[in-house]
Order: sequence, then structure tokens, then C-alpha cells
Amino acid sequence: MSRRTIEMTEALHGWLVDNTVHETAVQRTLRAWTATHPEGRMQSAPEQCQLMALLMEVIGARQAIEVGVFTGYGALTMALALPPEGRLVACESEAAYLEIAQRHWDEAGVADRIEPRLGPAAETLQSLLDSDEEGAFDFMYVDADKTGYDGYVEQGLRLVRPGGLIALDNMLHGGRVADETESNPSTVALRALNEKLHADKRVAYSLVPIGDGLGLALRRT
Repeated sequence: MSRRTIEMTEALHGWLVDNTVHETAVQRTLRAWTATHPEGRMQSAPEQCQLMALLMEVIGARQAIEVGVFTGYGALTMALALPPEGRLVACESEAAYLEIAQRHWDEAGVADRIEPRLGPAAETLQSLLDSDEEGAFDFMYVDADKTGYDGYVEQGLRLVRPGGLIALDNMLHGGRVADETESNPSTVALRALNEKLHADKRVAYSLVPIGDGLGLALRRT
């Protein structure tokens, strides 16, 4: 037993990945390549992506949304968790990232489950609402501009069905959310959103200390 989450050392994290994470060859290749990218720190942790895939299976997800694709590892993991007829709307503002992601989705044989959308995510989400897709999605993962999270959540609560999940990356923001003197706009936005979700009766909310903090909001009604 432990009263608090144990420290995740490099050695322990390596053991965790080696002994618990299931990856296809394409996932491993993409993760290794992304680690060499100048912005490689933006990739979601493999154990976190695996947890999200498990949660998608638990709720029987058939339709999902990702806000912030980067090189596509998270989307690939999510697509593999969907049934063959499943659909993942992948929102990304950088065409170069989508090109990298698309190559790996094609190689993994899941491109037919992924619907890439290039442009501002808020506009893509609004287009889904305008297309009468309110409540049509089971799962949503947000890993993009932190000051935009609140808006994505509000749109997501309309797009995700009751009993669906919204997952939010970087909710600990390197631990800076606990420092009240930290005034970085991203940190301030994430701290405020956590406080909002903690009190929000529309959701059951939990912040899991995995990766950089994974917020999980289950839509109640």
C-alpha cells in the first residue's frame, strides 16, 4: 500500500514501458522516430496512450476525436482501439505533422478509420456540431494549445455522449500548476480548468498522475 503516487524514475519508467506496454512495430518505430524530433517532448507517453486505448475499449468507443495530432502516435493507438468500422476525427493545425502521421497510419493499416482535419481545432469541432453530430462521439483526447482547452472541453461536452469520456493531457504542466506564483498563461489556464472541472456537476472528474497529468472527465448528462 502507498499513501501517494510513487516517484517515476527513468529506470522504473523504462521497466514499465518494457513490461506493460503493447505496441505494434509501427507504433514502436513512430515513437522512436518522434523521440529524435526537435519537438519530441510533445509526444504523449506510451503508457498513457495505452491507458486511453483501454478506456476506449471499456466504454465501447466507436467514434472518437483527437485535438492535436503531432506526429500521430496517439491517434494511431486510438485507431487501433476502435473497431474496423470506427472513426477518429484527428484535428491538427500543422500540415507537416499530418503528413508524418498519415504515412504511419497508412503503414499500420488504420488510415480508413482516421479522418484528418487540417485547421484550427475549434473550427473543426464547431463544424461537427453544425453537422448535427452532437452526442455522436464516445471519446475525445485533447493535447493542443493549453489556453484553448476550456473551449475544447465545452465543445466536447456537446459532442461526446452521456457516459463518454474527455481526456486532457498536460494537466499537471510539469508540476507548475501547484505553484501559485506561476503566471504563464498556459499554466494559469490549466489550473483554472482543473478547478472548474473539479466543481463541474456535468462530469465525474479525476486527474491521473500519468505522463504530465491526464485529466479524465466522464460526461454525466
